[in-house]
Amino acid sequence: MSDKPSVLFVCVHNAGRSQMAAAFLQHLSGGAVEVRSAGSAPAESVNPSAVQAMAEEGIDITAEKPKILTTEAVKESDVVITMGCGDTCPVFPGKRYEDWELEDPAGKGVESVRPIRDDIKRRILGLLGELGVTPVSA
Repeated sequence: MSDKPSVLFVCVHNAGRSQMAAAFLQHLSGGAVEVRSAGSAPAESVNPSAVQAMAEEGIDITAEKPKILTTEAVKESDVVITMGCGDTCPVFPGKRYEDWELEDPAGKGVESVRPIRDDIKRRILGLLGELGVTPVSA
């Protein structure tokens, strides 16, 4: 068991919002946070507009693959952040849950994904502060 805080990001397809959030948290925490992401109905691949938007931030998510949400992933996480997965997200007592209302980037071009990406980055920086982790670079 790790003493690092662990965060799970969950959205429906695990192809956009949760992938960007996980990548930002991994990058900005410098590995000080254990990061997971999953989806209730994972897509075949990560949204290309999300990949492009993150590349503009210097973060490469081309190798990421959408993953199915498991109860184990929820149990193993200290914080579970949902992004529009509704009732499909399992809830366990004693876990910290947050629901981030973010526009779904599915089917949108990179111009429309940039504001979503920037909102996620802002929220990640706030989350790092709450977890007591100093960002390595913003």
